[in-house]
Amino acid sequence: MVPPKRGPAAVKWQPIPRTRAYELVIKRIEEQITSGVLSVGDQLPAERDLAAALGVSRAAVREAMRAMEAQGVVRSGAGVGPDSGTFLTSMPSKALTQFLRLHMALANFPIDDVLETRIMLERRSARLAARQASASDLATMSRLLDEMDAETGDLAVFNELDTDFHVAMAEAAHNTLITEMTTAIRHSMRSMVLASFREHGDWPELAATLRGQHRAIYSAIAVGDQPGAADTVEAHLRSANDVLHWGAGGHED
Repeated sequence: MVPPKRGPAAVKWQPIPRTRAYELVIKRIEEQITSGVLSVGDQLPAERDLAAALGVSRAAVREAMRAMEAQGVVRSGAGVGPDSGTFLTSMPSKALTQFLRLHMALANFPIDDVLETRIMLERRSARLAARQASASDLATMSRLLDEMDAETGDLAVFNELDTDFHVAMAEAAHNTLITEMTTAIRHSMRSMVLASFREHGDWPELAATLRGQHRAIYSAIAVGDQPGAADTVEAHLRSANDVLHWGAGGHED
């Protein structure tokens, strides 16, 4: 007996996504990185050679390099000599800064959320710095404080020194991921912080307050007071938000 004919099975087919050529180039390079074949400092083949090896156009390779450079994964050097060509690098804070700055501007990351994340990271940075900062770390932080004391009129320079102090504290924690994330968040807030400085009605008073707060953070780290360092940096960030009104939390009592 011949079985009755049946129609097509009721299967919900998913379309195969189109993959752009440059994405395939990035994928192949990622595979070599994750497998350990390529590492930081290695030079990638010349554009023509890489395109031929992967069977794609040179335009696809160029687009992939631009995307990876924006991600902080490669750097390109023009001209001739040992620095020419495309090399693998590692600049996560640069890529994270760009990412955070754009998404903060688009309101995907509300400033209050960014601030709370920054407080969480810097509390940990301060604790670790108080436990294991080297003499060189402390010297760097102390120098930045002295430069901050000497800067009285240029708000942009003061803001850069403020940024550098927080980055130096994160570096003194000797935790690479915390350092990179802290650096990215502080740099992404740099223009907003500078604008808030300029909008404040009494810059000399504000500058004196910020100098004192930074000195208190440094003092706690220098004597190894881990809880004190964490509490002091949080108090500083919340006080700055309250005075400069970065987010909604700055308007709370």
